[in-house]
Amino acid sequence: MQRPILYIAITNHGFGHATRTAAVAATIQELCPEVLLIMVTTAPRWLLECYIKGDFIHRPRAYDLGVVQADSLKMDQQATLEKLLEIKKNHRSIIASEVDFIHQNRVNLILADIPFLAAEIGKAANVPCWMISNFGWDFIYRDWGGDFIDIADWIGECYSQCDRLFRLPFHEPMQAFGNITDVGLTGGSPVCDADQIKSQWQITTSREKTVLLSFGGLGLQQLPYENLTYFPDWQFITFDKSAPDLPNLIKVQDVRTRPVDFMPICGRVISKPGFGTFSEATKLGVPIVSVTRDNFAEAAFLIEGISDYNYHQILTPSELFESSWEFLKQPLEAPRSQKAIAIDGNEVIAQAVVDFLA
Repeated sequence: MQRPILYIAITNHGFGHATRTAAVAATIQELCPEVLLIMVTTAPRWLLECYIKGDFIHRPRAYDLGVVQADSLKMDQQATLEKLLEIKKNHRSIIASEVDFIHQNRVNLILADIPFLAAEIGKAANVPCWMISNFGWDFIYRDWGGDFIDIADWIGECYSQCDRLFRLPFHEPMQAFGNITDVGLTGGSPVCDADQIKSQWQITTSREKTVLLSFGGLGLQQLPYENLTYFPDWQFITFDKSAPDLPNLIKVQDVRTRPVDFMPICGRVISKPGFGTFSEATKLGVPIVSVTRDNFAEAAFLIEGISDYNYHQILTPSELFESSWEFLKQPLEAPRSQKAIAIDGNEVIAQAVVDFLA
């Protein structure tokens, strides 16, 4: 009997889509160790290995791009449009090459987060395509208007070919999709307990005075690190390799350690709107301090989501970039909703995939 083969296509935009999908892939592998995972993404293999402990095939392919960015907040719309038009021009050859690969490798199911061509590839290969996301790229681009409207229409048509969508929390309506299953939060879980992390990194501050600065794989060029000197008895943690050396700032350089591993010891996470960080922090009950993000339509839904389900502070860009961070001394706002949010997205999606492959 042939082992089940799962082709997992991940949108090429920062690291967030790769990590949240790798967490789902890892759960699939735990439930069904014989499954062969083919991870189709330009995200580096070491990043995937932080989540997926067993074997997998890494196929570095890009058939979408997300948004061209200088850092985690600065977007280049013109460069994004040019690359999207190039993908549209070449989409038939991109699809043909992936269909050949899928047939040669006897793929049983495509799982995608959330490159629009994946659904077209599935249709052309006659292999079901399921998707996972809280937004579609048609929604992001349509908000930019102008020449992006035609692109958004085309992408919506691609998404309409999807056989099933697992819609994550903090979502836009995702109207291009016909068959929608709402699921809980996804993401990684800490590999160490809080005491181990504190001991390993020699952290002695209280949880309330320990802060994770998390701005995704692209970092943030203008973060005012000098403000940390106003809080000498606080401990800050960053994954930004270009951050300055400060006595109360830990710079994590070990690629095997992830932001989620530090979350249980932190009183808050300072971040931009991003599903992965918001989801992992909310699953663990760690408050979020987030700067707003204009011109990226998903951000409003993310801000609404954590305002409903997590302790939070919402900052304007000037409060983050131009203040002395007095907000750290202010009380957090309580979640608006009385209901708890489901946190079993990894398991629900993984079980559905395993049941299909059985």
